[in-house]
Amino acid sequence: MKRSLKLGLGAAVALPLLGLAAAAAVLALDAAPALPASPAPLALNDPALIERGRVLALAGNCAGCHSTPGGAPYAGGPALRTPFGAVYAGNLTPDARTGLGRWSVDDFWRALQHGRSADGRRLVPAFPYTETTLMPRADSDALYAWLRTLPAVQQPARPHELRWPYNTQLALAAWRVLFFRPGPWQDHPAQSAEWNRGAYLVNGPAHCVACHGGRNVLGATADAGFGGGLLPTRNWYAPALNRTSQASVADWPVEDIVALLRDGRAPRGQALGPMAEVVAQSTQHLPAADLRAMAVYLKTLTMVAEPAPRHVDPPALERLARGEKLYAEHCADCHGATGEGGVLPSGERVVPPLAGNRVVTMDPPANLVRAIALGGFGPATAAHPRPFGMPPFAHVLSDADIADLATWLRRRENPQATTLNAFDVARWRGGD
Repeated sequence: MKRSLKLGLGAAVALPLLGLAAAAAVLALDAAPALPASPAPLALNDPALIERGRVLALAGNCAGCHSTPGGAPYAGGPALRTPFGAVYAGNLTPDARTGLGRWSVDDFWRALQHGRSADGRRLVPAFPYTETTLMPRADSDALYAWLRTLPAVQQPARPHELRWPYNTQLALAAWRVLFFRPGPWQDHPAQSAEWNRGAYLVNGPAHCVACHGGRNVLGATADAGFGGGLLPTRNWYAPALNRTSQASVADWPVEDIVALLRDGRAPRGQALGPMAEVVAQSTQHLPAADLRAMAVYLKTLTMVAEPAPRHVDPPALERLARGEKLYAEHCADCHGATGEGGVLPSGERVVPPLAGNRVVTMDPPANLVRAIALGGFGPATAAHPRPFGMPPFAHVLSDADIADLATWLRRRENPQATTLNAFDVARWRGGD
């Protein structure tokens, strides 16, 4: 009995000590880096430096998260809903009390390079420092200089609403040990300067992998090869950029890729949902040389093998007949009887075709469901200031109706396409 009691007391003391030791080891592995000596003093009012920073802010679509609709640009954003709770983007204006006014250029570099705040705290990785770490010091300084030109806005940042333990510095340290490796971009010597510029923009400031790479259960980018993923809480699917059945542009002319990024519309694709927001707020404003560099890089992404076709049970014939009838009643007037799309007398395609459209055929068909149920517009760009608008049909069609319509559309393109049901529609139509 005494021996058992001693063992029990020993375990009661040893286990917490082991836990503390493990926590200390994790924190030590993610210790704050020493700030390097500052480079030569910056001329923060240098027009060339400021313009460089402006372009980088556009490439990263910083305003998309750090601005509230109707509010002052860059003064702090609405809630970014994550599976772990809500995250609120901070105030990037040079206000001394609530913004970056008291941040030094070194503080700012440490945030982009190492994901730490001015006081050394670990930042939540909803801020994409896993990608901005690729930005060299010169680009960090340029972005800092441009942000200093913004009007100062006093607007305190809302505290994050993350659940325990995700709101602890220990959990962030463990996440960083597992998933974060800081370090600036290194050019590939075997590639051209244009390719390297595009690869840097796509993987660094533009952080395309944050959506198109997919995320694992802990919210880390699960596939640096752009394998696609469902956006958490938004239920839009960011298609794989390295699969021909989804969003690969490997066989597109460079000019068509540039058109999609600049105008939101190309002969074989149109920006939809969150990507339309990116085109409207970010890529359409980038210099032509940067858009071309991104296109050159995107064409060279290594393709991954398509999954083997799955055996699927065909839907009931009455469901297909019902889907075809719904298409004739609600869709054919705009998209055409065979899905050919709508064309103006000038030859300009106004309504996108559904025949051969990868939004229709890709798995999962979340974007097709959301487009039918919720509608939406392409991005307003200089080339297309009044883009095609898709009206919502959720108030007209039930979830079962949308499932039958989408199933018929997909089966028309691919007889082996998976069948949707009302539950699928209810699952994908929700979200932001």
